[in-house]
Amino acid sequence: MRRTGFTLIELLITIAIIGILASVAYPAYTSYVQRGRIAEAMNQLATMRVQLEQYYQDNRNYGSTAAACGNNIGTLDGDAFTFSCNYGTVATNQGFLITATGKAGRGMNGFTFTIDQDNARQTTAFPNASGLPRNCWMSRAGDTC
Repeated sequence: MRRTGFTLIELLITIAIIGILASVAYPAYTSYVQRGRIAEAMNQLATMRVQLEQYYQDNRNYGSTAAACGNNIGTLDGDAFTFSCNYGTVATNQGFLITATGKAGRGMNGFTFTIDQDNARQTTAFPNASGLPRNCWMSRAGDTC
């Protein structure tokens, strides 16, 4: 009488193949998710900059209060980043610096990006990257400006 089913060896080989595929796919997936979250932060920084420029058009300065910093953008809590705005960073409130800082609980610990009134973009912290700060927004380690 012949039994149908899988042998123990066949099951072990299948599990080994799945383990190998997972060990390759998981780091790639994690990197992909991080790049997506970084893109969200960059988009939010650009949006905040536009809001501050609109405020400047109306008031001829970037303001000196949290309410002026992009219509209550004093601090904005995003999904993976916390955003903060330092207004009046140069004489006579003619400057600002917006910072996006990664949240540890969302796998973004150690990431920091900034933008200022001159549209100068900077990566000030990025895990496993050297030569920081860089005068661009990096989306992955090893990017060049």
